[in-house]
Amino acid sequence: MLSGTFISFEGPDGAGKTSALAAITAKIQPTLGDRLTITREPGGNPISESIRAIILDRANTDMDYRTEALLYAAARRQHIAQTILPALAADQLVLCDRYVDSSIAYQGAGRQIGEDAVAQMNTFATDGLLPDLTVYFDVPAEVGLRRIQIHRQADQVDRLDVEQEAFHDRVRAAYLRLQQAHPERIKLIDATQSPDQVVAEALALIKQTAARYF
Repeated sequence: MLSGTFISFEGPDGAGKTSALAAITAKIQPTLGDRLTITREPGGNPISESIRAIILDRANTDMDYRTEALLYAAARRQHIAQTILPALAADQLVLCDRYVDSSIAYQGAGRQIGEDAVAQMNTFATDGLLPDLTVYFDVPAEVGLRRIQIHRQADQVDRLDVEQEAFHDRVRAAYLRLQQAHPERIKLIDATQSPDQVVAEALALIKQTAARYF
């Protein structure tokens, strides 16, 4: 039995979701202690982090798009088996920076290999495990890319960050379609607001979904 609560954070590049997750963690860690697991995709354990390094390495420009999608799915499966499922079985609150919706948006739509095909691939990888809540940080592509240019060092920009704006427009459009198709799970936050307001709204959604932890 999985008694824990699983919440994912999603958004286009530059939406600020990782910064929001860090701020939220700082606020709730003192209360939750070891009942809180913070993780990320791709990654979350040594095997998945090794796959992450391959996927995001800017030297791997020859990587086939389907290979990329399969690597994300492989990293996700290991992440689920080794990190997420044990945490949920231990009744923990799991906050994850990216999950399946990222693959559908980035590989399915951004890479144009098919949203349905990527979704089906990930149904196998996840065995149908979906978050109880997905907090989607929405920002126009041009705003997100401008933030990346301003705030990230050159060595922090990965293989996906350097894609053209049209790629990121497709990613955002796919995210919005997912949110409209699954409004009960995916809750949209306007990430063009101040960081404090974004964090406050995200934290309110988390506390609403995982009230028993607070």
